[in-house]
Amino acid sequence: MAVLPDRLLSPSDEHAMLRDTVRAWARSEVEAQAMEHDERGALNVGLLRKAGELGLLGVTVPEADGGAGMDPVASVIVHEELAYADPGFALAYLAHALLFVNNFYWAGNPAQRARYLPRALSGQVIGAMGMTEPAAGTDVLGMQTTARRDGDHYVLNGRKTFITNGPEADVFCVYAKLDERITTFVVERGYPGFATGAKIPKMGMRASTMSELMFDECRVPAANLLGREGGGITNMMRNLEIERLGLAAMAVGIAQRCVDVMVRYSQERRSFGKPLHDLGQIQRYLGDSYAKLVAMRSMVYAVAATCGPESRNRLGTDAAKLFCATAAKEIADAAVQVLGGYGYCSEYRVEQFLRDAKLIEIGGGTLEAHQKNITRDLTAR
Repeated sequence: MAVLPDRLLSPSDEHAMLRDTVRAWARSEVEAQAMEHDERGALNVGLLRKAGELGLLGVTVPEADGGAGMDPVASVIVHEELAYADPGFALAYLAHALLFVNNFYWAGNPAQRARYLPRALSGQVIGAMGMTEPAAGTDVLGMQTTARRDGDHYVLNGRKTFITNGPEADVFCVYAKLDERITTFVVERGYPGFATGAKIPKMGMRASTMSELMFDECRVPAANLLGREGGGITNMMRNLEIERLGLAAMAVGIAQRCVDVMVRYSQERRSFGKPLHDLGQIQRYLGDSYAKLVAMRSMVYAVAATCGPESRNRLGTDAAKLFCATAAKEIADAAVQVLGGYGYCSEYRVEQFLRDAKLIEIGGGTLEAHQKNITRDLTAR
């Protein structure tokens, strides 16, 4: 008997069909390439384009504009299923589908959508977002990238760093200060004065790549102002909620994978003449991990049901990512411990999932940022 009702995890037939489609693809094609791309530290661009062919790159975009017309619950489903197979690829997907496509769509105008959206939804162009800076990570308001108006262009100067999909992306949503007001621009690779740095080596999520973005008198057409001048904070806050849900859902996928590996291994492995799962220490790891997994999944899907372009739940999305990020890391660590030497080696991949889980405590808002946000919102009530 399922611990959680189907109506919570897949509230409609359309959601259930989406889960079945993504799960089948993830556990065959995404799974098959995961270890190779983690070891190489390379993004599988062709696979990301295949996600476009499956209609997954515009899950939250209305059908009238070429998307699937679904809700944040659908986005959570996709991120959970992809992360079960390959968290690094799921992160690259998130950077394209949420940080660029979703962000761009809800901030853009019809002319901008007509120009960029079809190619982004098909995967013909890869998208990314430029927000984090070398001297201003969580302190977004302290960003130093600037923009100024110059005739029919804006001119950008500054640097962004830790930008997922940076090495491969063709188009970027970039935040800069225009007259001290945060404003969003669409920047294409190839614009004069724009360059990306070398791939940045990292601990985990290696199947996604990241780099710096560099702006040196970069000329951006005035038509590429996304939204209004000074409207960047609105764009950012609206998109941060679904980004945090996506990351929390990835944590659920990581946790589910690690629980499944632990259970199978404890059934197959014998120690002191009995199955591993008969040992009390192992039972603690399995029981605690499963309880955390159920709590994670319940929380993420319940919060996702309250969110959308016109409905906000900053407190809920902060709480979901805060809890799920740490729980996923703890469950992955438990999996490594249960498997012992096998867990520390790459065969079962739980060491990769432990490395990957750590990113969720940092990206899309650090644990400390969520704690601060939650405290501020609670005490303001």
